[in-house]
Amino acid sequence: MSASTSTATSERVALTAKALLLDMDGTIVNSDAVVERCWRDWALSHGLDPQEALKVVHGRQGYATMAVLLPERPMEINLAENAEMLARETADTDGVVPVAGAPAFMAAIGGLPHALVTSADAALATARMTAAALPMPEVRITAESVGASKPDPEGFLKGAATLGVDPADCIVFEDSGAGITAGRAAGMRVIGVGPRAAAHGPTVHVPDLTSLDITTDADGSIRITLRPEPQDAPAQ
Repeated sequence: MSASTSTATSERVALTAKALLLDMDGTIVNSDAVVERCWRDWALSHGLDPQEALKVVHGRQGYATMAVLLPERPMEINLAENAEMLARETADTDGVVPVAGAPAFMAAIGGLPHALVTSADAALATARMTAAALPMPEVRITAESVGASKPDPEGFLKGAATLGVDPADCIVFEDSGAGITAGRAAGMRVIGVGPRAAAHGPTVHVPDLTSLDITTDADGSIRITLRPEPQDAPAQ
């Protein structure tokens, strides 16, 4: 597959880090089918445009999405409905699959410092990682671990602290605007994954996880090499 930087360079790009922080939905697990089913129903039940709602939902905890879409509504109602939404999403794994390249990527980083940093709660994260047949990282920062949802950087900062790595030495993998904003606010470089990511200013962008090579340097640093985007053949 392909990779590109914000300046659309066709050269190979290499980044080094001491730890990797991974978002889940849209980054290593493709759960769009479930997310769209559940949030489309929620939006319609509240008289909202589902397409507009889906522009907000990715990357945030459910209560935070509801607060954006229904800003006048009391937060306790959002929290109660978020609990219902989490239960529904956890029970629905139809169509949950790994993002292209995710199985090989997770195998490559298995022995390296990394953490899952997701807006899902522990039950939902377990359900989706299991459905996608991906190994669950030992270090997990889930919704229960933080007091603020992405785009707040708390989750990524907590992931770095748990791994004992300075934020500047971490690389975040994210697909959403909220997540990319959170990673950059944490002082980290961000590899944007998938079609949603490119518009939100990641450090570099890849269409999926097939375009990455993971190696380690002599000092133990993790080296991520992004293969360049093939150049189109000239018109005949």
